[in-house]
This record gives sequence, C-alpha cells and structure tokens, in this order.
Amino acid sequence: MALAGKVALVTGGAQGIGRAVAGALLQNAAKVSLVDFNQEAGEQCITCFNQEFGSDNSLFIQCDVTDREKLQDAFKRTVEHFGKLDIVINNAGINNENNWVKTIEVNLTSVVKGTYLGLEHMSKEHGKQGGVIINVSSMAAFLHSPHQPVYTATKYGVVGFTRAIAEASEIENYGVRINVLCPAFVDTPLLQSIDQEEKMGKFYKHKDEIKHRMSIYGVLKPSLIAEGMLKIINDNSLNGAVMKITTSKGIHFQSYEPMSA
Repeated sequence: MALAGKVALVTGGAQGIGRAVAGALLQNAAKVSLVDFNQEAGEQCITCFNQEFGSDNSLFIQCDVTDREKLQDAFKRTVEHFGKLDIVINNAGINNENNWVKTIEVNLTSVVKGTYLGLEHMSKEHGKQGGVIINVSSMAAFLHSPHQPVYTATKYGVVGFTRAIAEASEIENYGVRINVLCPAFVDTPLLQSIDQEEKMGKFYKHKDEIKHRMSIYGVLKPSLIAEGMLKIINDNSLNGAVMKITTSKGIHFQSYEPMSA
C-alpha cells in the first residue's frame, strides 16, 4: 500500500508506540487521527506534529476506547475530517492486574470493537475500498508471565481474534487485511506500571522479577515497532500474519503448523 494520501486512525496514538507509528505514517505523507485518552499528551503531540508536518495532516481526538459510543464517534469524526479511512491500528493498552476488568476492556474488548469499526468504514461488504487493520498484542502471548495473568490473557486473545477475523475477511472478500504485531518489552509509559502497587495489586511484590526479565530480554525502542507496522502496511501479501519483534531476533514472524485431522 502506497502511504501518500492514506488516512490512518491510531488508538493510544499520542504516546509510546502509537506516537512513533503516527510519526512514521506522517513522514510517509499519510494523514493520521490520534485517538488517545490522555488529553495533555494528545495536545502536546498534535502541536509537535502540526509544526513538523502541517496542520492539515493530523487530528487529535480525546477518547476512552472502552466507551463504545465515544470510540464509534472517533471513527466517524476521522472519516468526516479526512474524507475516508484506509488504516486502523488498535494499539491502546494498559497493564493493571488490580483492576483486571479494565485491562480486559482496554486490551481486548476495545481491539474487537476497533476492528469491527474499521471493517464498517473500510470493508467492501459496506461498499468501501478496503484497507489494513493492525492489532497490537505482545510477546506475552507466547512467553506468559505468572505475574501478569490477565494482561497475558488479553494478549493471547488479541492474537486468536485477529487470526480468526483475518481468515473471515479473506473468505468473505472484505478487501481488508488484518494482522497482529507482538513486541517484547518496549520503552513506553506502560512499563512504569510494574512499579505502581495500585495497578499491580498482589503481584506488586514480584516487580523485581519482571525487571529481571526486562534485563534478560532487553527493551525495544518504539521506532522499531513503527518500522514493523510499516512493513505490514506495505506488504499486500500479509493477512492473518503474526509479527514478533524482539531484541534478539528483531522483526520476524510466527509460523504455525497446519491443522491435521
């Protein structure tokens, strides 16, 4: 997919991975809607992007992705502002084992909602021109953490949902490629949650073990995740792909054995 003139919506778009991806898209002449809960971060981010890329190329929408009506409105406003939608990146995520219901709502339920809203605005089934959806999971879907059980479960769920809906898209000829990206530890505000007892709950006592894992596996820069995103967007052959990004292997893909009877 040539990115010039394409319109992307990125949840969690004002910070961390989302901001890096939005910046990379803008550098490639795309237009970007930044959907983020953090008003202050959103305003700061959009100011920087406007100065660097011009005020006509990016939009900030404050939104709690767990609120279906507000998320639906964010998609609607994006299309009204830019005239179309070509790329959806469901990136918003949290790590909160104490309020695990909220973690499921942000990390999994909102990804499902965002995917269906993306299909509503891009699928040939609805008379649209097709597009690309990328859902952000984590290497936690492959290397589970006993200290983050609900976070781990949500990331497993994102992989399973994405692979299934990608196959449905191909069977039904939606014209929308749907893929999932699984990074290891990334240098983002989310990593700070392991030091917050109010978020980790009874697992807070294991924070040093999580930090030890980080020292073993290393911490990725958001720019590398953005590079992976662009590879998925630009490779028209990818649908249902599971991209992994780690410090040891860089950008690579998970392979699955075909199911046997």
